[in-house]
Amino acid sequence: MTSDVRTDVRADHGGVGSRLLRLQLRGHAVPVTAVLLLGYVLARALSTSLLALFWRAFPDGPWSTAYFHGGAGLLSFLGSWDTRWYQQVALHGYPTTLPLDAAGNVTYNTWAFFPVFPAISRGLMAVTGLPFEVAGMLVAGVFGAAAMIALHRVLLVRFAPTQALWGGLLFAFGPLSFLLQVAYAESTFLFFLFVALWFVQHKRYLAMIPFALVASFTHPGTLALAAAIGVQGLHRLWRRHPIPHREWITGVAAIAVIVGAALLWPVLASAVTATPSAYFDTELAWWRAYFGPVIFVPFSPFFLLYGHLWGVWGIIVVVVVGVAVIFWLTRHSMRVFGADLWTFAASYIAYLFAVFLPTQSLLRMLLPLSPLFGHPVVSRTRTRRILSLAVGIALQPVMIYLLWVMNPP
Repeated sequence: MTSDVRTDVRADHGGVGSRLLRLQLRGHAVPVTAVLLLGYVLARALSTSLLALFWRAFPDGPWSTAYFHGGAGLLSFLGSWDTRWYQQVALHGYPTTLPLDAAGNVTYNTWAFFPVFPAISRGLMAVTGLPFEVAGMLVAGVFGAAAMIALHRVLLVRFAPTQALWGGLLFAFGPLSFLLQVAYAESTFLFFLFVALWFVQHKRYLAMIPFALVASFTHPGTLALAAAIGVQGLHRLWRRHPIPHREWITGVAAIAVIVGAALLWPVLASAVTATPSAYFDTELAWWRAYFGPVIFVPFSPFFLLYGHLWGVWGIIVVVVVGVAVIFWLTRHSMRVFGADLWTFAASYIAYLFAVFLPTQSLLRMLLPLSPLFGHPVVSRTRTRRILSLAVGIALQPVMIYLLWVMNPP
């Protein structure tokens, strides 16, 4: 079945839903989840092989001098860059006194890294006795598989089964999919985010709150969910679609919880360190590597960085790219995503533009937009599916070299 869009299928309700979660192969009904997991295992075997090859080829690359360098072995290679910050959280928690440089500015520290992923890794370490390098990768790998399955369910609500299946596979084999198995918080965050998004699609806002809450303390970005719920409500009012009383109450509650969770982490950092701006000062420590002392102003980071790099031409580039993104989001072809996925994608892009400094980590921060893998342009026909898969596989070694060997992702 390769039709473009499913208009309103509830894949979680018996009968039709159970058929949608099975694939016919040579006359046998095979669970789609099994196909996805097999694809995920193959994808991680490919990523592991590529990572090992790059480790052998560049034993003294920039990765070897990353934070808290742990040696020259493969585990150290796989556990470099921000992995070491998560390790510090898992082993030592968060500092009660912020580290300062000679000028009195806050320097890099673990308050920039949220606690859920290192806490789960720490729990696995306690149960198994494994070192963080191994436990963190196991947690990331398992949640990566769970995130792929959750993404498939999100896509299945809106798209045909073939497109939903391939959306999950393209996620598993994507250019940045190697990040699903290193000890970063991305895969854990994506699982909770995609499950929360699935509940949003079904207007089950109370049920989504626990997942959104955990996501909020796993990685920044959950505010886009709150914005999406609010925009959807405004859209329904504008179109004069009735909103049940229960959805009003639960939707507002979900928005309040997500916004409250986003505010709580800076409050906790302030309370523990007795420094009112502890979290923001910590985040800006990474910005100072580019500009020196700087003040955060919402919706300024893109202009700040590219203006610094290229002057007025950098500002022009940001404006042109911004207009292009708006044009892309408002094209008729984007209607296939429906109000739920479209508002989330638009809200998340707006969130990044508002708060994120667009260094090389911007590519990693785009992973929550993975529902876009369901678009017919990448999965409608067999040719498009094969081409999309080939492009994802071909770009993966490029991304590993640029964003793991040479620079932190």
